[in-house]
Amino acid sequence: MADKIATREAYGAALAEFGEKYDRLVVLDADLAAATKTGTFKKKFPNRFFDCGIAEGNMMVVAAGMAASGLIPFASSFAMFAAGRAFEQVRNAIGYPHLNVKIGATHAGISVGEDGATHQCLEDFATMRSIPGMVVMQPADAVEARAMVEAAIKYEGPCYMRFGRYAVPVLFDKDNYSFAIGKGIVMADGADVTIAATGLMVEQALAARELLAGEGILARVVNIHTIKPLDSELILKCAAETGAIVTAEEHNFIGGLGSAVCECVSGARPVPVLRVGVEDSFGRSGKVPPLMEYYGLTAAHIAEKAKEAVKLKK
Repeated sequence: MADKIATREAYGAALAEFGEKYDRLVVLDADLAAATKTGTFKKKFPNRFFDCGIAEGNMMVVAAGMAASGLIPFASSFAMFAAGRAFEQVRNAIGYPHLNVKIGATHAGISVGEDGATHQCLEDFATMRSIPGMVVMQPADAVEARAMVEAAIKYEGPCYMRFGRYAVPVLFDKDNYSFAIGKGIVMADGADVTIAATGLMVEQALAARELLAGEGILARVVNIHTIKPLDSELILKCAAETGAIVTAEEHNFIGGLGSAVCECVSGARPVPVLRVGVEDSFGRSGKVPPLMEYYGLTAAHIAEKAKEAVKLKK
C-alpha cells in the first residue's frame, strides 16, 4: 500500500489505454479535461474526444445521441455538475431510454478539499441511485478504477462512476484483481461485525479493523464498489454471520451506501446497521485530513461505531 494515486488519474489513464482496444469508445468533457484527466485520452485520440464546453446538460444529450448511434460514450465532469446540474438530462435522455452512456464523475466528496461546499458533491449516490436502471459505482483505488472502466465499457446500459481528486493508497494487485459489477469483495474476515465501505473509506475500514482487533473485536471488511445494484447476497450473508453492520462512505449518510444497506437488510435479515458518513450537512473548504477528521470519516470513528453496533446485537 506504498503508492498513492488519485482514482481520477487512473480513470484518465484507463480511457487512454482502452481506447486502443475498443474503437467505439469516445470521450466527452465539459471544459475540465485537465482536471478530470480525460485530456490523456484527448492527446492519444483527438478525433474521438469532444469538448462540449461548460454545458453539462447538453453534453449528456450529445452522449445519448452517440450511444443511440452505436458508440460507447464516456461523459465526464465534476460530480456536482454531472449528477447535479445535468440531472434532468441524465434522467430523461439517458436513464429513461436506457442508453449505453457512461458518466465519469470526478472531484466528489469531502476529499475535494479546498474547493469547498459548492464542489464537494455529497448527494450523487442518492440522485443516481434513484434513476431506474442506472449502475452506480465507486473504486477504492487506482487498480479498481481501471478495472471498473473496462467493466463499464463491456456493460450494456447507463453507468455512473465516481472518482476522487485525493491520492489514495493502492490496495490491490493489478495482476490478481478481478472486478465484477454488483459483486462486493471481502477484504478481511471477522465474526463480530461487518464494516461495509466504499471508495477511499475502504482504507479507513481496514485501519479500523486493526483498532478493533486490539480490543478483541473481529471485524469483517467488505469493499462495496457497486452501490447499485447492491450485492444483496453478500450483505445478507454478512448480516447473518456477524449480526451487525457499519457502513462507511464519503457521502451524505442519507441516500447512499448506508441507506442501500438498510433497505437491503430491513426486510430480509434485520440487524443493527450504523452509518458513517457526512451527517446531513454540507462540506467546507480545507485540507483533506482535517476535513476527514471534522466529518468523522476516519478509522477511529468507524471503530467507535462498530463497538456501538456490537453492543446492539441481540
